[in-house]
Amino acid sequence: MPSDAYDIVALKTRLGDIRTEDNPALVRQKSRDFYWYSPTLKRQLDGVNGDIVAFPTTEEEVLRVLAICGELGVPVTPRGAGTGNYGQAMPLAGGLVLDLSGLDKVLEIAPGRVRAQAGAILADIDAACRLSGQELRLHPSTYRTASIGGFIAGGSAGVGSITWGGLRDLGNIVSLRVATMEMPPRILELTGEEVQKVAHAYGTNGIILEAEMPLAGACDWIEAIVGFDDFADATAYANALGEQDAILKKLISVIAAPVPQDYFLRHRKYLPDGTHAVLVMLAPIARTAFDDFTASRGGQMLYRSDLVPAEEAKGLPPLYELTWNHTTLRALRVDPTITYLQTLYPFPNQLALIGRIHALLGEEVPAHLEFVRFDGKITCFGLPLVRFTTEERLEEIIALHEAEGIPVFNPHRYTLEEGGMKQTDAAQLAFKREADPAGLLNPGKMIAWEDPAFDFSTRRTYLFPGLERDVTREA
Repeated sequence: MPSDAYDIVALKTRLGDIRTEDNPALVRQKSRDFYWYSPTLKRQLDGVNGDIVAFPTTEEEVLRVLAICGELGVPVTPRGAGTGNYGQAMPLAGGLVLDLSGLDKVLEIAPGRVRAQAGAILADIDAACRLSGQELRLHPSTYRTASIGGFIAGGSAGVGSITWGGLRDLGNIVSLRVATMEMPPRILELTGEEVQKVAHAYGTNGIILEAEMPLAGACDWIEAIVGFDDFADATAYANALGEQDAILKKLISVIAAPVPQDYFLRHRKYLPDGTHAVLVMLAPIARTAFDDFTASRGGQMLYRSDLVPAEEAKGLPPLYELTWNHTTLRALRVDPTITYLQTLYPFPNQLALIGRIHALLGEEVPAHLEFVRFDGKITCFGLPLVRFTTEERLEEIIALHEAEGIPVFNPHRYTLEEGGMKQTDAAQLAFKREADPAGLLNPGKMIAWEDPAFDFSTRRTYLFPGLERDVTREA
């Protein structure tokens, strides 16, 4: 979209004392996330930029920004900390980037719950909650930099999901305070099932202003790395450990050799060559049970944070920063040609499916598994690395997974549907019709709004009008 598509001068004038920035370098910075994890998205989205960034610090300022943009017909793309990986917060149609990092207050902490503004950083929320002996149930591996609003708008699971499930499990989001893009904008309070209207919707149908989240008892988690010579033994151990409900844990990840040895540089001395690693965070009270369980399964204890001298531990990143999408980030820092996939191994056949795909693609697509409680059952997501060669081969790898019965949540697509279940979310679409009737919120990310007749069965990439000038419609 050309930079003269909107009356940015009038917009800036009318925003008055609300801080804005139209310096091209800063606007470009604020128009990006970690989309470059994907070579496909890097090709498609590298030219995407907003026209101006607004930095509201109050709810009232957010409403003013939305009202003025609505009157002038300027698209609005909300942004948290920019830690997403799929272009969720990139303004495909230009316009205004709404930086919500200034809404960063923790508003209320009570037994079992916390209420915070959307821009509050997850680690800061936890620091405040620890004063009452509590902590968040779930967080992404970008815990120290991600905002709570961004996690809800763009995330789905993370550290803690082995015990608590994902964000879409009822009860993992207590309530949301949301601004609409109607004229004039309204404030809505969503609770229960209603929060799913805007959770993982990329800000396409409402601006999250506040979130109320459930808390668990705070824990000084022990970090452990357990090694196995055989990958199947590692996955069976991780699955069985997940089923041990009395062993309180926050993380179970399996990462196939040689990924840990090649990319976990500061933990390298704990990782013998050829050893497949299971990464675990567990409660101190479960230490003895965990040790006995691990010994009974033939696991080799390679690392325990409570046994490492304090001086040595200072140089190590938190274990969760070796898992989820931080695994991909660490690999990319060493080898920029690496990319990744996101998959699900459906219960109850997860171990057999893992074994089959690992036998088929293990060298080209090294396994990385995150065990979770999904619909009440222990299974796992995959975030395997991919030794990228071409986009055509990447599509073949995706097709091989799906042929084996392994759904792929495609991280090489920027739309809600293609990155998810490849179908319209009727509740989110209906809410967009109500809350954003002019379609000004984060345009291009919801296919059901932009192109209701889109055929998901063709496997072709949806390209938002405007991007089609630079790239072909075929992936």
